[in-house]
Amino acid sequence: MASSNRAQFSSRLGFILAAAGSAVGLGNIWGFPTQAASNGGAVFLITYLVMVFILAYPLLVAELTIGRFGASNPIRSLISVAPKHKLLGSAVGIAGMLGVSGILSFYAIVAGWFFGFLIGPLLSAFGFDSAAAWLEGFGIARNLVLMGVFMLLTVLVVRNGVADGIEKWSTRLMPVLFVLFIAMVGYTLLQPGAMEGLKMFLVPDMSHFSPDLMVSAMGQAFFSLSIGVCTMMVYGSYLRKDANLPKTAAQVALLDTGVAFVAGLLILPAMFVAQKNGVQIYSESGALLDGDTLVFSVLPAMFDTMGSAGLIVGVAFFALMVIAALTSSISMLEVPVACISEELDKDRKTVVWWVGGAIALFSSLIIFNFGSMFGTVISVTTEYVQPILGVIMALIAGWIWKRNEVLEELSHGNPELANSTFWKVWPTYVRVVCPILMALVFFWPLFK
Repeated sequence: MASSNRAQFSSRLGFILAAAGSAVGLGNIWGFPTQAASNGGAVFLITYLVMVFILAYPLLVAELTIGRFGASNPIRSLISVAPKHKLLGSAVGIAGMLGVSGILSFYAIVAGWFFGFLIGPLLSAFGFDSAAAWLEGFGIARNLVLMGVFMLLTVLVVRNGVADGIEKWSTRLMPVLFVLFIAMVGYTLLQPGAMEGLKMFLVPDMSHFSPDLMVSAMGQAFFSLSIGVCTMMVYGSYLRKDANLPKTAAQVALLDTGVAFVAGLLILPAMFVAQKNGVQIYSESGALLDGDTLVFSVLPAMFDTMGSAGLIVGVAFFALMVIAALTSSISMLEVPVACISEELDKDRKTVVWWVGGAIALFSSLIIFNFGSMFGTVISVTTEYVQPILGVIMALIAGWIWKRNEVLEELSHGNPELANSTFWKVWPTYVRVVCPILMALVFFWPLFK
């Protein structure tokens, strides 16, 4: 167990905004709408919501509970709940640390693109067209510079620790993100063509349902809620003992899912607004063009049709994306920084530069081998590493961790928990139902 002087979030709201900030990121605003647009809109939305409710939420509670009980980095926290299985705890903690570093390596590249699209239109407005074109074009040098700038921002926030870094910036940035989001959805829905996108997003066509869609929806639920790669375990370790964990986890999940839903309300109608203005979105076969870069091709085209208002709306949107990316990237970098600084007893202000630098180097490797590595790293980390580690954590919480210790930890913020429906259902659910459901989702495609 860690010492009592361990850093903590100063308020429950600070934690919820930081945890929601971790969850609310490019997974919601870049990943979710792209997945929805590629997988029939409403059908993907419904499957995703089901996956969040039946799989991601129970595992989110498990991760937060392990983190708060251990009150340390993920390696030590997992060992503390499974003292007879130290090798397993260490291996899962290290795998989580490497998995989240892999996610951050591609995340920083994409976030850098958003940074370029934020600055580009402003430079263009002042006559620096060639600089703007460089920032918005695709190239190795541009990708390296923008990734480096974004990683630097992430390192500087994490360097300041929990209360002065992560919590301070999450509580500032998240409200700004929500206001920008709602304003942009309102504006987009009033544009010609938007209703067609809204219909696609909200009216299900079950012909699109498939085993592949289920795997994608599960991966998306895990990715957007930061499950399986120890970010929530680290945040849980900074939580006060009086926090009601099931309730807090539900608030984080609802906030995160709400943002994904609102992102769909923005991006899918925006696609059809752009299409109305002559931008091709789907190929002749009906496949989505440029899935990974959908946001970068469709939205700027829509903004260009708005005249002078387009500049303001475009800058606001990409500012929103950079904010969302930053609140997630700081939670990801915190995992390896917490592990390495505590395990090796090194100063976090030194460790954060070493870890940030190592991840930036791997990001550079992806940039130099973009065609072969980018999609592979995304698929391996979000569709396989995250869910598999999520299952292992469910098995540790359900089978290895002593049930009376779990109840005691969960009861700290909720003394009546022992008699609640949650406690009657959750331990068995995490122990049996979650692993079976995840195995079904994983292996179903093999039998199609």
